[in-house]
Amino acid sequence: MNEFLETEERIVKVLKTVYDPEIPVNIYDLGLIYKIDCTDGGDVTIDMTLTAPNCPAADFIAEDVRMKVEAIEGVKSVTVNLVFEPEWDKEMMSDEAKLELGFL
Repeated sequence: MNEFLETEERIVKVLKTVYDPEIPVNIYDLGLIYKIDCTDGGDVTIDMTLTAPNCPAADFIAEDVRMKVEAIEGVKSVTVNLVFEPEWDKEMMSDEAKLELGFL
């Protein structure tokens, strides 16, 4: 497996430990992560959204993502972009998240 895929898998694993304090499902399974870009130099850019644009935990969640991804071996810098296009909806959640939240 190439180094890029290994790094991306480790990033996804770490993102599954980040939670919105009001929702008992991790942000990855909620479908809040739109894009993960890794360069060969270890620079990571993550595009993510929130369940609502006025989420009071926005800064906390973005900082948690940045700190946890930055701690991964081989990652030199992390940029977290909060985006609201496309707008998040519950269809973006994994089946596990939908089950956990009672949508299935």
